[in-house]
Amino acid sequence: MLKSLNVRSYVLSFVILVALLGLWELLNQPPETTEALTEYEILMGGADQEARVPPPSAVLKLAAEELGNPFYDAGPNDKGIGIQLGYSIYRVLAGYLLAALIAIPIGFVIGMSPLMNKALNPFIQVLRPISPLAWMPLALFIIKDSEASAIFVIFICSIWPMLVNTAFGVANVRNDWINVARTHELGRVRTAFTVILPAAAPTILTGMRISIGIAWLVIVAAEMLVGGTGIGYYVWNEWNNLDLSSVIFSIMMIGIVGMILDMVLSRATRLVEYNE
Repeated sequence: MLKSLNVRSYVLSFVILVALLGLWELLNQPPETTEALTEYEILMGGADQEARVPPPSAVLKLAAEELGNPFYDAGPNDKGIGIQLGYSIYRVLAGYLLAALIAIPIGFVIGMSPLMNKALNPFIQVLRPISPLAWMPLALFIIKDSEASAIFVIFICSIWPMLVNTAFGVANVRNDWINVARTHELGRVRTAFTVILPAAAPTILTGMRISIGIAWLVIVAAEMLVGGTGIGYYVWNEWNNLDLSSVIFSIMMIGIVGMILDMVLSRATRLVEYNE
């Protein structure tokens, strides 16, 4: 039954995709003209035409060319999509893993200690709503390095969902399990690793899954600001080159990579889930 439902859902998704692409193709055909148009006029849909988004056929043609050689390097402003995504993924993972190393232990402390929870909660509530990009000017001034500043922005946006979810998961472990650990005279450290961590793992990984999604959103905007390399810079550079097909292609790649990152964390979450 479940397998049949999955097959039908995939078929329906495919049908919806084909319908949307077909509609997009029909609504964005280039106008018929014999006049030679400038690059700007082509971008805007023709000299006397309304602006048009490139049809999917043009985007797919470009995608085939880009993915056919994704790691070419022809200079600072001309790198393959694979290289640009590699830079972005590196920055995301560097900031994300650093945030995990700090957020999860602190979240454990907050979740296990009502005193620390009340003491640190005001700081968390003040810092958590601040937009990560608001930290960028300060990071650039203090760190004086665009690469490290981008990683810091990922760190600061990733830390809060992991910290809050870890604290929540640890604080809500069933008292019965804690009491069993006390009955067996387990120390606090052993109780934390053998009882609390496995019980709180699904909640912790949910926070990590939220964080990776936010981090991938933020890195694109951060790279648009600092420039140089990365998928965000690629989008902005192609817009400056008046190449909407490349812009749409890069948007598709951002979505696909974001989906893969989410799927990895989703799979990890399912592996640690348990049924009572």
